Order: sequence, then structure tokens, then C-alpha cells
Amino acid sequence: MATYIALHVLTRGLSRVCTKGSTFSYPLRGVRFCSISMKSAKQNVNGVDLYYQQTGTGQHAVLLLPGALGSGQTDFGPQLESLDKQRFSVRDFPLDFFDRDAKDAVDLMLALKFKRFSLLGWSDGGITALIAAARNPSLINKLVVWGSNAYVSEQDVKIYNSIRDVSVWSARMRKPMEDMYGAQDFAKLWEAWVDGISQFTQRPDGSICCELLPLISCPTLIVHGEKDPMVPHFHPQYLLENIRGSRLHLMPEGKHNLHLRFAKEFNQLVEEFLSE
Repeated sequence: MATYIALHVLTRGLSRVCTKGSTFSYPLRGVRFCSISMKSAKQNVNGVDLYYQQTGTGQHAVLLLPGALGSGQTDFGPQLESLDKQRFSVRDFPLDFFDRDAKDAVDLMLALKFKRFSLLGWSDGGITALIAAARNPSLINKLVVWGSNAYVSEQDVKIYNSIRDVSVWSARMRKPMEDMYGAQDFAKLWEAWVDGISQFTQRPDGSICCELLPLISCPTLIVHGEKDPMVPHFHPQYLLENIRGSRLHLMPEGKHNLHLRFAKEFNQLVEEFLSE
């Protein structure tokens, strides 16, 4: 048997916290949170309140790590609804700073009495998951990352700056974040994220966690959408070459949010990997 748990919002450094739980407004078609039996709660870890959501009844804990400024419902709706809740336990954790978030995420799981768990990380959440897996090999069962990178290139910075101004985003893309943070606060937070991620180019080779990849010892699945406009193809290839024993699964039509657009295919892929 298994349980799904999803972490919700990290309050560290934020002036506004979303506590709407399973009533959060979500625009994706086919996602119905009212159908999810979900516990919402918070846990203080390392001086920060970590909000989480829990669903399912199993023993295999899986921590879901959302992308930049994301939450469980903005980033993992189809996974919270559809992943097999009798086989796994899921948590999702919104993040801000990679190293600190990796420690907070692991410490949260330990505070919730999970001695071992798997990590699913999307985008920035994938970076956090890579760091957590590298630094805590005895705690991590398996690792799945997608839309993630271990370093920041000049090409990446150009991509980030092209979406710095959220007013050019579609209303559908802005709405979940504006509902959570407020329109003005979201715009400021996003600009701060662009500046924060771009600063890694000042490090040797733009490294975020390149030196840690050889320390990852758990089975690792890297998923990449071949039409991802945010993460060029050389990033998943780099992860594959530097994480021992990892495997790469390409989704030809997948973009950055492939787990939402192709939720059924993605969920099946992840379930099969976690069950091996």
C-alpha cells in the first residue's frame, strides 16, 4: 500500500502565502481537485513553515518538488489526481534557493517520519532534487527529474530574460501564479527569480550543482520534452552523462510542462520506474 503527500508553499522570504488548500483555482482542463481526498497541513522546519498536502495510503513516499514559485496545485495537478495512491506517497515542495531548499525538503520528510523516500522534481524542483539526492544518498530511493539543468549557460540567460516581463505571458499561464501571490507581487517575484538564476553564470562553468552529480547513487530517470523552449537539449544530455547509471526518456512532442500536457503518459512512465 502507499500514500501520496504534496507539499504546498514555502513561506521563507515571501510576504504572501497561499493557504487555499484543495480549493485552489486551476485552469487546466480535465483536472478536478474536488475529487481528491487530501489533507492540508504545515510543518515548521529550519525556521520556515512548509505547507503540504497529503493523499493516498501507501508506504513509498515520493516528494514532489515544483518549479520556480510553483505549488502543488499549479505544478502537479494531474499527478495528485491520477498517480496510483495505493502504491506511492507523494509530497510537493515549492522552492526558492536550491541548496537551502534541498536541506529543507529532506528535513521536512524526516520530520514527517519518512526514513526513505523518492524525489520527483520539475524545472527548479529538479535542481533541488538533484542536490538532495547527491547529499543524502542513504535516504533517497529513486529520482525523477524533468525540465531541469545542472548549470546555467548564456543561452539559458537569454531565454530567462525573454520571459522576464510576465505581462507578455498568456492570461492562462499568469492566472495560477497571480491567484497565489497577487499580480504585482508575482511580477516582482518572477523578476527576482530571473536575476537569481542568472547569477549562476558568475560561477565556474555556470555550475549550479555540476560537481554533485557524480555523488548521486540512486536509480535516476531523466525525462525531456524535445520541444521544451526553456531547457535546451544539452542539459538532459549532460545529466545523463554525469549521473551514474541514469537513463533518459525523450518525449518528442513534450514541452516544459510535459507532465501536465501528457499527464497520462508521464504518470505511467513514472509509476513503472518507481515500481521497478
